[in-house]
Amino acid sequence: METIHGAPSFILRSNEVELAITETAGHLAPVAFHLGSNTVSPYALAPWTPAQSDSNLPNLLRYLRGDFMCLPFGGQEQGPPHGETANAPWRLTHVSPHALSLTQDSRDTGARVTKTVSLVEGHHAVYVEHLIENLSGAWNYGNHPILDLSKVPAGAARIATSPFRFGSVYPGEFSNPDQGESGILKPNATFTSLKEVPTKNGTLADLTHYPAREGYDDLIMLVNAPATEQQPFAWTAVTFPGYIWFSLKMVADFPSTLFWMSNGGRPGHPWEKRHLGRLGLEEVCSHFCDGVATARENRLAHLKIPTCRTFQRHQPVRLPIIQGIAAVPKGFGQVQSITPAGNHRIQITGETQPPLSVAINWQFLKG
Repeated sequence: METIHGAPSFILRSNEVELAITETAGHLAPVAFHLGSNTVSPYALAPWTPAQSDSNLPNLLRYLRGDFMCLPFGGQEQGPPHGETANAPWRLTHVSPHALSLTQDSRDTGARVTKTVSLVEGHHAVYVEHLIENLSGAWNYGNHPILDLSKVPAGAARIATSPFRFGSVYPGEFSNPDQGESGILKPNATFTSLKEVPTKNGTLADLTHYPAREGYDDLIMLVNAPATEQQPFAWTAVTFPGYIWFSLKMVADFPSTLFWMSNGGRPGHPWEKRHLGRLGLEEVCSHFCDGVATARENRLAHLKIPTCRTFQRHQPVRLPIIQGIAAVPKGFGQVQSITPAGNHRIQITGETQPPLSVAINWQFLKG
């Protein structure tokens, strides 16, 4: 273990990837990807360490970084925000040269959750799965990756997703005006294109470019189109200068994607308007960022959009996800598609350059 950004962390390395997972809260970051002579670290670290934040804050905020599991997503009345999986300690239960497993017996849900993170030589990717056991009833959940684009020129990063069948801004005030917080998107507005999302002042915002809209924090939800034989997985991608970050998932596991665009809209502690250029691209089964009580109301059932999943105590549920990067030439532009190219490769198509062939075992998503 090493202490990184103020947090004792488990370390895992391959020739292509070096990553850290905090012992408390199980947050994945930093993650360094080695691209020849260049090393990139797309995941966000909060602009504070645990010791620099109020000890009365939940560990979710004190340790905030990278990616973490939320069960239940948003939390519940008797429990911390985003659940103990994003706040409580994890114990190391297995380690090998290219994989480690951490387990937590969560008091708020009664579930045993095992987080396994693995690397594959030759792959610039992190393979993550959460095995959920001893859980019964209806629960919402999600992975919560946060990227740091604060050093990217305004609007220079390009965001894209696989096709979606429903898009909506958070129904209420995601940023609380009573606490001095600011949001710019129109609550409950629906849209069919990320390039035309309604704002409170009547204009349309293009969410495919980031960083943008400094001084605001906003949240939207996209519901992914169903999988097909030709497109068995859904994807989210961000084109950074020189490389692409992408996430792959099965729609049956994570029906929706949340965009948390955090760009200085929160003045309270620990944010203090310094959480800039952060982008959460969260893969969820949830009703936006709301807690489990709202998710269980199935408010989107009339649109056939699941907001929670029914678990059986003696039937373990495996939730896999892949997050990786690929180097791109200048001018590659916004990702247009990510498709299978055999069992152990994917093809990434941009706006102008020839498609990329990338080594990824996407079959990992199928178990």
